[in-house]
Amino acid sequence: MNAIPEKPVPATADAPFSRPIPTEPPPPAKPQPNRKRRLLALALIPALLGAGLAGNWWRVEGRYIESTDNAYIQGDIATLAARIDGTVMAIDIADNAAVKAGDPLIRLDPRDWQARLDQARASAAEAEAAQLTAARQVEQARAAIAQAASSIAAAEAELTRARNEATRSVTLAGGGWASRQSNETAIAAQQKAEASLASAQASHLGATAALSVAEAQSAQAAARHLAAEAAVRLAENNLDDTTIRAPFDGVVGNRAAQLGQRVSPGQLLIAITPPATRLFVTANFKETQLRRMQPGEAVRLVPDIDSAKAVRGTVASLAPATGALFSLLPPENATGNFTKVVQRVPVRIAIDAQDAAAAPWLRAGLSVTAEVDTRTPGAHRLGLFGSAAATLGLE
Repeated sequence: MNAIPEKPVPATADAPFSRPIPTEPPPPAKPQPNRKRRLLALALIPALLGAGLAGNWWRVEGRYIESTDNAYIQGDIATLAARIDGTVMAIDIADNAAVKAGDPLIRLDPRDWQARLDQARASAAEAEAAQLTAARQVEQARAAIAQAASSIAAAEAELTRARNEATRSVTLAGGGWASRQSNETAIAAQQKAEASLASAQASHLGATAALSVAEAQSAQAAARHLAAEAAVRLAENNLDDTTIRAPFDGVVGNRAAQLGQRVSPGQLLIAITPPATRLFVTANFKETQLRRMQPGEAVRLVPDIDSAKAVRGTVASLAPATGALFSLLPPENATGNFTKVVQRVPVRIAIDAQDAAAAPWLRAGLSVTAEVDTRTPGAHRLGLFGSAAATLGLE
């Protein structure tokens, strides 16, 4: 094929009928470094540094942290009930208010119980008087015994004299030196002395028996006096129970009592929750997390209410059995339909007292995440940079 002729260039005044001069191609551009690769390399440096810090933290500390979100704040809440029947006369505390141990919370009408106390005191005074009377009767019985003993001694002496007199009279009468009448008189006196001795001995036996009766009556009166005093104390307790007081420092809540309400024994009226320093955490850890867990290990408690308000804690104790065994219907696995389930064991965690006092968000029933450091009891959390410093010996 023939080559295509170049397009004619129109002639100009300077270069008539001139052909176009071919131009040289521009030199190739020098290759420049890729800026994206440079930025990517710069971005990888902190990423690699962060990965190294994270890996070192996991090796030094992270693998020893056992965590669970199945943890809840708990406290020994006291639900106060009426111990006696009565009418609510006054409510001395506002809802959700802080109270001290012994502060009055609810007062019942005390008039009926005051009357019962007065009646019990009167019965006690009567029983005390009866006990004193029985004691005097015992003393009288003992005096009667002493008097009967003296009568016996006198009767024995009189009997001895009468016997001697009768013996002499018989001897004299046999020799004709005494009359028959005097002899009979002496013998009668002897018989009278014998009867007097028998009477004195019988009186002594009667006085002894009377002493036993008096002592039994005295013991009975003493028992009645004790029963009357017990009734007085019971009446005093009932009168004191008309005022329901706080058993410990805490915060009142769940008030059910109303002014003028008639209450009966056992009826729930109000509840007292313990202060923050007496709260604790029950964390249900899986059985696979308990191998290194023991009391004394440090715990970090992160509340769901605010993850930035973590508090410190310490493992106090581990439950002696799984939570399932303490349930109302414990599982029974001796059947053919067996499914293995990872069990959980309740772990009691004590909250640091200083942190609890400075954490107003603490409430019984709130959810937290418990992170237990199982390295050694009392170990401190280091974090990413702390673990790196410890590894490099910069602490």
